[in-house]
Amino acid sequence: MFHFIKSSIFQTIQLHCNMNIQEIKTIKLQDFLASLGHTPIKQQGNKLWYLSPFRTEHHASFKVNTNLNQWYDFGIGKGGNIIALAEELYKSSDVSYLIRQIERNALSCVHPLSIPYSRKESPQHAHPFENLKVLPLTHPALIRYLYERCIDMEVATIVCKELHYDSNGKHYFGIGFPNSAGGYEIRNPFFKGCIAPKDISVFYAHESKKICFLFEGFMDFLSFMTLRKLKNPQRTGLSQQDYIVLNSVSNIHKVTEKLSHYDSIQCYLDNDDAGRNAYKQLSKELSRSVLDSSSLYSDFKDLNDYLCAEFKHSEKAENKKTKGIKL
Repeated sequence: MFHFIKSSIFQTIQLHCNMNIQEIKTIKLQDFLASLGHTPIKQQGNKLWYLSPFRTEHHASFKVNTNLNQWYDFGIGKGGNIIALAEELYKSSDVSYLIRQIERNALSCVHPLSIPYSRKESPQHAHPFENLKVLPLTHPALIRYLYERCIDMEVATIVCKELHYDSNGKHYFGIGFPNSAGGYEIRNPFFKGCIAPKDISVFYAHESKKICFLFEGFMDFLSFMTLRKLKNPQRTGLSQQDYIVLNSVSNIHKVTEKLSHYDSIQCYLDNDDAGRNAYKQLSKELSRSVLDSSSLYSDFKDLNDYLCAEFKHSEKAENKKTKGIKL
């Protein structure tokens, strides 16, 4: 029998919302990092070693002490607790803002599918994503979820897959969006997470382009493609333009070099502090070539909210046209 993430888990997550700072500090750093797609490459006793989440590197320089729940990055000479980590990830010293950003990943932190770090764990916990199957996107429940998000199915099936996997003896499934490192972002109505490794997603046109479109999450990317198809039904493919999806604003450092080759970068990021800070960071590093396209949906949280509002407006307009017509 197939299951979404159980509602009891979802309720548990809701109880963790609006955490105070002491509750935030109890979140295990390895779980928080796993929720962002970062997994350790080696373990030395109670110390976990990672490739730094702040930059691209080939040798681990980021350490987590699991006993103290503290981190240290030898590349920047800084360390601390989870608040200090979020401060570096999200480029902000506003504690209330940092807590909100950590809460956004609280779902993955309390979810039983957190990526394990110890090779000494029992077999049933050694591989939280077992028997992974990547299939064409056809399940009615997932199609209904995309319909509720106003995503065009033809657009979705070009890039998305249907993922099935086992965990703790139960079967789960969700929408999978592939990234450049072979991992997947996973979505269903009750779960937002990833199968590591966490990374950006890149789609290049057949011919070299001077403009790149940058998105925060894959739902924003699918929303853009849906809106484009509404204006031009013939343009449903990915071969006519370059696109990059961050899959998390914490991945912003991974795109700077790629984006530096474009004359123009159009940013479709969220209208919140995380999105604005990511735009400011890119703008500072790449100067005038970075354009903030979020003004096109300034009254909405993100591009998907704007898309859904447009659909509702269109439906109301259509209802007015047909009102009074007798069949």
